[in-house]
Order: sequence, then structure tokens, then C-alpha cells
Amino acid sequence: MPGWIRAYVRWVEALNYRVGRVAMYLLFVIMGILVWSSVTKVAHLPALWTLEMAQFTLVAYYLLGAPYSLQLGTNVRMDLLYARLRPRMQAWWDAITIFALIFYLGVMLYGAIDSTVYSFEVGERSPTAWRPYLWPIKTIICLSFVLMILQAFVHLFRDIAVLRGEEL
Repeated sequence: MPGWIRAYVRWVEALNYRVGRVAMYLLFVIMGILVWSSVTKVAHLPALWTLEMAQFTLVAYYLLGAPYSLQLGTNVRMDLLYARLRPRMQAWWDAITIFALIFYLGVMLYGAIDSTVYSFEVGERSPTAWRPYLWPIKTIICLSFVLMILQAFVHLFRDIAVLRGEEL
């Protein structure tokens, strides 16, 4: 494989590894928010922001962790037939199906960018009592789709390398 592909793979995997490892700690942030929510409810001082903040944090946790999950191969795969294939045939199948993933993520990114731009333009807020701005979480969603697309291309390059009989 060309040197630029090898550099791309190293760069994207290092980036997604770091982002994924940081995103793992968002679970503790979610737990802290929910503990705070419980404490304030027991003290009869319910906080308006806790449920929605926990939801936003969960979205960031899930979406920023997705490229890391894809990188590690811990994503869910229906392998009724796939597991029985030889590694070269698995690479063929992955190389074909990765285009569906890239297309899907591209459509999702397009919609996310459109929604984020709208959110910035009108100062969109959540229709709850807390009324937080929505552009921060929408920006995180866009970033996560970009990282997922970059990781999908890494998988495509790895599959091509397997088909060519090379190590990447």
C-alpha cells in the first residue's frame, strides 16, 4: 500500500483511539449527573438540568465511542455465514459492504451538518424547562460522524491490503 495510506491509517487510528478512550470516561460523568439528580430529589430540590444533561452526555458517549468500537472490531456483526468464510472472502465481503456504511454515514453527516447549521443560525434551544442550546451536542454528533467515516475508510484500506496479500 502507498505510504500516504499507511500514514492515514496510523493517524486515524491514533485519533480514534484517543477520542474513544476519553469518551469512555463520559460514563462516569453520566453516573455523577444521575447521582446528583437522585440526591437533589431526596433533598426536595430537584434540578431541572440533570435528565437532559445525562441524555446529552450519553449521546456523546455512544457516538464518540462508535469509531473506537469499529476500530477494535467490537461492533455487532451478523456472522451466520461470515464466520465460516476464509479471511480473503471476509475481506471481499467487508470491502463491498463498507460502501453501504460510508454511504449511510455520509447521509447522516449531511443531515447532521444541516441541523447543526440551523441550530447555530436560529440559536435553537431545547423545548424543556432548562432550555439549553442544542448546537454543542449537534456539533459533537457531526464530529462523531466524521470520525466514523474516517474509520470506515481505514477498514476499506485494510480489506484492500488483505486482498492484495499485504500487511497494513
